Amino acid sequence: MILCYAQRCQFLAYVDDAWVGCFFSIRKVLGDIELAVLLPHLSATALDYKKWHDTCAIFAPFAHEPWAMLLDSAAAKHPDSRYDILLRQPVKTFVGEEQTHGQPFAELEKWLAQNPAPTLPKEFSDLPFQGGIAGLFGYDLGRTLEAIPEIAKADIAIPDIAVGLYVNALIIDHKRQQVVAIHPTNTKITPAEYWAAPAAANDQQSNENFTLTTPWQSNMSAAEYTQRITRIHEYLRAGDCYQINLAQRFAAEFIGDPWQAYIALREANQAPFSAWLNVPGGIVLSLSPERFLQTASNGMVETRPIKGTRPRSQDIQKDKSAADALLMSAKDQAENLMIVDLLRNDLSRVCAAGSVSVPELFKIESFNAVHHLVSTVRGKLAPTQTPLSLLAAAFPGGSITGAPKIRAMQIIEELEPHRRSVYCGSIGYFSFHGHSDTSITIRTLCCTTSNATKHMYCWAGGGIVMDSNADAEYQETFDKVAQILPVLSALGGENRLSAQTARIDASEPNAKTRQEH
Repeated sequence: MILCYAQRCQFLAYVDDAWVGCFFSIRKVLGDIELAVLLPHLSATALDYKKWHDTCAIFAPFAHEPWAMLLDSAAAKHPDSRYDILLRQPVKTFVGEEQTHGQPFAELEKWLAQNPAPTLPKEFSDLPFQGGIAGLFGYDLGRTLEAIPEIAKADIAIPDIAVGLYVNALIIDHKRQQVVAIHPTNTKITPAEYWAAPAAANDQQSNENFTLTTPWQSNMSAAEYTQRITRIHEYLRAGDCYQINLAQRFAAEFIGDPWQAYIALREANQAPFSAWLNVPGGIVLSLSPERFLQTASNGMVETRPIKGTRPRSQDIQKDKSAADALLMSAKDQAENLMIVDLLRNDLSRVCAAGSVSVPELFKIESFNAVHHLVSTVRGKLAPTQTPLSLLAAAFPGGSITGAPKIRAMQIIEELEPHRRSVYCGSIGYFSFHGHSDTSITIRTLCCTTSNATKHMYCWAGGGIVMDSNADAEYQETFDKVAQILPVLSALGGENRLSAQTARIDASEPNAKTRQEH
């Protein structure tokens, strides 16, 4: 079998005057003729930070525009929260339509190779994104890289890969208080005009407030989750694996505008790798705290796996005790170390010999809902490798599969009722100048429409090892969505937590209280 995908290309005046305003779609099978898009020379223009710093206000008029993307640091007080990247109107798109064997990464490599990095003024040379590829790499894209059985039900229409080639971007640097627009040099409108709200912007947005119309329901009961942990323990005793990440999926129906949901979730979570993606099949809302892979233009690579979780508390002393307990937990350290070793191996496949190191092991990072145990692995790409080949070598991230990765993915496929879709994949960008950054799409939701009914999905899981306690692991999944499901249930003025999910409603502190300590 081969991977089929669709490309939608827009040829503008800077490609060929004969194609001005012309759109066409092609369906392509690997091996057919190549289609290249020669992009314009790109420039950078600084805009007034005081006028252009409000990321959500700027992006809101475009949120419902096809292929609009916001890579959002969410104004979080976190070392990784610096840049917001706003993207719209890609000149070319790539959409995966089948979970079959093939190499979509190789096609994307050609996109970047066909167009050299722009030469920007020195003051803009360190911008993280200078035109390039951005989008979604769903968990099930891993089927194109490894042999995974087809057991779990695929019921979400969002494709496994949905990326665009962008030459227009607005980059908001909150550290330097600087806003820079990347844009074609010979354009008929100014960057300020391009990013100004269109007069008809309100027509794209729903006037109906976001409201859940059904309670959240999981695809596994507590008993079913426990049964699956028992099965994982059997695999562990048999030597099939060392750790398995098991997740449950929550679903609800809703009416209204999911952008309102994103704004509320953004405020409640303040996650450094948040994102909004309007892609074919639906909308992705991500509140991820986890970096997957970052590559600097000099080839230096960093990954920061999360493994180990404790819920936050309103009580300052209890909150500190929870963080201290996580830091000293032998179980959580063992889980984290397994994933660090897995990622060291993944990076070693494409990094220069001897360059992979672990500068930080078992560091506590605190977010609005939970404390996490985080480690850092670094390396330097070998001269023949690229950020995309790194992604292919390490995808999907080991922190959300378990170890060894391929066997863990096979067991996940057996135990989880539904395919993960957008959950536990990656969102990010690959710039023409060699810089890239991707997240792990945990704390991530998606919205789809089927037969005029709007559906929202959210996932939560955790790593299962031999000494995992089923009740504690089940509760941990609710801790992780403590600033997601209740927030959405409260929008519209109704409590839409089911009896199954109400356990996260009563005892969790609010985001504001957590931010104070």
